[in-house]
Amino acid sequence: MKIVAFTRLVTFALLTMIAIVACQGDVRHLSIESSSPLPNRSHCRTVKHESGETSVCGQPNRIVALEPYALEPLLALGIQPVGFADHIAFHRGDYANPSQQIPYLGKQMTRSLVNLGLDSSPSIEMILKLKPDLIVGLHQNNAAQYATFSKIAPTVLINYGETEANLKTIAKAVDRSKQAEQVLAETQHSIAIARETFAPLATTHSKVLLLSASELHEMSLESPMDACGSLIKTLGFQLMALSEAANSNASKFLSLEALPDLNAANLIIVLGSNFSDQLKGEDFATHQLFKLKQAWKTNAIAQSLDASKSGRVYFIPVYLCRGLPGTIGTQLYLNELQKQLLSDYGSSYD
Repeated sequence: MKIVAFTRLVTFALLTMIAIVACQGDVRHLSIESSSPLPNRSHCRTVKHESGETSVCGQPNRIVALEPYALEPLLALGIQPVGFADHIAFHRGDYANPSQQIPYLGKQMTRSLVNLGLDSSPSIEMILKLKPDLIVGLHQNNAAQYATFSKIAPTVLINYGETEANLKTIAKAVDRSKQAEQVLAETQHSIAIARETFAPLATTHSKVLLLSASELHEMSLESPMDACGSLIKTLGFQLMALSEAANSNASKFLSLEALPDLNAANLIIVLGSNFSDQLKGEDFATHQLFKLKQAWKTNAIAQSLDASKSGRVYFIPVYLCRGLPGTIGTQLYLNELQKQLLSDYGSSYD
């Protein structure tokens, strides 16, 4: 009997140890389901977005931005996220000094944040560790991950190109809809003032050739309907187009040999997009434009154009309008256009 009792005691002890180890294993390897913070059920809002409808309750304060397109409207609304995934690996490691590590938007940051990798494949493990109460991403990149993200926290996916709608969608999620209306009104006011300021130049030099390029032999003719061209048109200029591209809403490849066909342009704006091989410590804007400027100066066809001869060729980082199509990028783009195009007129606007 004593032997039987002892055997039962040992068996019970072993089973208890196994149960303890199993529980510890669950703690060490958090599942997506168990890592979500308990939702605050006060003041809940249903947010309609590109991938469906999401209920967001209370005031989110641990927000993950999976895109510059998501980061920009958050910052415009005065929200500082805790994690960020960029669309180009400009920086390795966490953003301890975002003003130097995140192009343009980093200057709007007031605290460090966690680097989640690339926007199309952000680190699920790092997102889990952050315990966010809201995830904001881009439908074009994150639609396949929407179900996974939604198990971690309420998730809202916006749509590239719908700048105003995206700001309003994110504003509703963070409960700042009134601020969104104010931001949009301020942006429209800035554009209206800029249009008045550019009016004299748009009258005398109305025709603009807007190009984007990473290399001189890889140019595209920008459309007046895209993020970069639409603002130029709004300011009162006429964008040059090849006849077959006049009604196109997409950029069109343009060879160097075709440039003389567009020689009627009074102004030429080249949007640089060199994102490769950036040197440590090198200025982001300089890197995008330097090689392109040098190539333009030494190319016989480019130099034969009337705008080149009159010194009316300008180089602007494409990231300002295509990478940041929202309110912050719009203001930066306006500032750069004013600084360069109006330099001969001594004009300025607030």
